[in-house]
Amino acid sequence: MRTRLAATATALALATALTVGAALPTAAATAPASGTPASAAPGVQDILDRLPDDAVAGALIRRDGVGAAAGPVTADARFRIGSVTKLFTNTVVLQLVAEHRIGLDTPARRYVPDVLPEAYGGVTVRQLLDHTSGLPKPAPTPGPADGPGWQLTSVAPEDLLRDSFAAATGVPSPTPADQQYNGLNSLVLGLIVEKVAHRSFADELRRRIIVPLGLRHTSLPAAEDPTIPSPHARVYVDGQDVTEQSPYPWTEGGMISTAADLDRFVSALFRGRLLPPAQQKLVFEVPNVSNGPDNTNCGGPDACYSIGGLLRHQLPNGEYAWGKTGSRPGWDNGVFATRDLRHRMVYSLNPTGVGDVLPYVKALVNAGLAD
Repeated sequence: MRTRLAATATALALATALTVGAALPTAAATAPASGTPASAAPGVQDILDRLPDDAVAGALIRRDGVGAAAGPVTADARFRIGSVTKLFTNTVVLQLVAEHRIGLDTPARRYVPDVLPEAYGGVTVRQLLDHTSGLPKPAPTPGPADGPGWQLTSVAPEDLLRDSFAAATGVPSPTPADQQYNGLNSLVLGLIVEKVAHRSFADELRRRIIVPLGLRHTSLPAAEDPTIPSPHARVYVDGQDVTEQSPYPWTEGGMISTAADLDRFVSALFRGRLLPPAQQKLVFEVPNVSNGPDNTNCGGPDACYSIGGLLRHQLPNGEYAWGKTGSRPGWDNGVFATRDLRHRMVYSLNPTGVGDVLPYVKALVNAGLAD
């Protein structure tokens, strides 16, 4: 099934297979090798017209409020947004900063002393937000190698943090010199929000963002809730249906949404509807540090993540776009926009597990944000 670009009030989503996390390099897009446009600069519809193919079983885009899809999708399907969740998490934290309930440069351990070891006592909230905290690599999480039912296994944020700190080697630097993208930062931020607000993070998210913006198809399920509201695609990993899976990544990657809702959220965030001016400036503020040696997300020598959690991506014309990628088993997604919202793009792909989907991501984002 292919759908031409047409105005629609609903999101378009897709069926999918395996992916665990995709970065967006800053290099100009090249056409994928199989079933994709021969042109060096394909348009969005050109890419969709050649899908599905061997590498991508389905795709959805929403460009400037106009949606299209390729593959077995429905117009109003929901999908698991993965690390795009981090944008919501950082926004909630910055709202509490604006209310003087969280200090941006306050040591995070002051809020959650039972979560962060003393060795990380100098890590500030700002450093958690912009990934300069120097927290250790996350401990292993459930995956296909764990056998049948792995996708239903939950890991509490406190347990993952404890295991990660226990496995850490070396002494953390009191002043990390680079930016290393790390989901543990978002888990600590979520726990700080709950400690300060005296509510669950999900409640704060609904009260502060979901309800005010009317995001009727957006939610943060409880870790024990593996369901996804209908309608939705059936998704597979290695031939196993993993549509129902634990959303245990929580504030790091557990949310469910639609392209239309993500488009509305990013538009509101960029327009300053969610934060006062002082905190709004931080949404696009990238620390002046180097890109970490293990960080493949930025695609260059310099940091690319802002305090707001946005990834700065340079388009082929030299202009910067801002957004976030995010994946869960079965979904590979992203949302990007020019800072002036002249162009906005939400995408979601369903890789087959054969071949690399990054060229498709680059091609879609670069084409979608081009004039």
